[in-house]
Amino acid sequence: MTELLLPAGVFLIALLYSSVGHAGASGYIAVMSLLSLAPAFIKPSALVLNILVASIASLQFWRAGHFRWALFWPFALAAVPLAFVGGTIDLPRQAFQWLLGAVLLYSAWRLMVQARQPLEVKPPHLPLALLAGGFIGLLSGLTGTGGGIFLTPLLLFAGWAAPKQAAAVSALFILLNSASGLSGWLVSGQSLPGGLLPLLLAAGAGGLVGSWLGARQLAPAGIKRFLALVLLIAGAKLLLS
Repeated sequence: MTELLLPAGVFLIALLYSSVGHAGASGYIAVMSLLSLAPAFIKPSALVLNILVASIASLQFWRAGHFRWALFWPFALAAVPLAFVGGTIDLPRQAFQWLLGAVLLYSAWRLMVQARQPLEVKPPHLPLALLAGGFIGLLSGLTGTGGGIFLTPLLLFAGWAAPKQAAAVSALFILLNSASGLSGWLVSGQSLPGGLLPLLLAAGAGGLVGSWLGARQLAPAGIKRFLALVLLIAGAKLLLS
């Protein structure tokens, strides 16, 4: 049963998350945990799937003309080193997860309310972008995610990017953070688990479909609603785990 349910779950998560420029790490972890897979399998598998789906989403949104380098680099420059720092810190997880879960659920609610409201886009000031990127990178390392669930809502709420631009920037942001996390895993002497091919095929198919829909078919209001659903899933996972 696991051999059927796991690829199906991975496909659906990759499709949903990639439509908003995300890669699905929190969703993969949730599905694998529900199926009682070992932690030694879950973490590296989620990172590998994240890298694949984020790569596909980055390419799709870039080819559709939504990526903005000037918006991307300040956040990534500050985030990547602090994501490494965050990965070395061990906080009291229950209170921390509840706080983040509540923030994500509030963000989901705001996105649903504001889905059809017009957005006036203005670029962030460089110091503010660096500060926000560093903080998100730290949160990324602390939570073991790619950071997109924090970056995309911030870009939208602050008016720094339109929905598809936010998705494009978040996809590459997640790719870099996930690659950094996997490198740390391998450098520490760990290895990749076997049996990943069916999951990679499922994630690749879901990522292709979802990112194509997000980059070329979904209207901005649709992107916001899909993102709200992603944040709702991630927030519920943090509160219930």
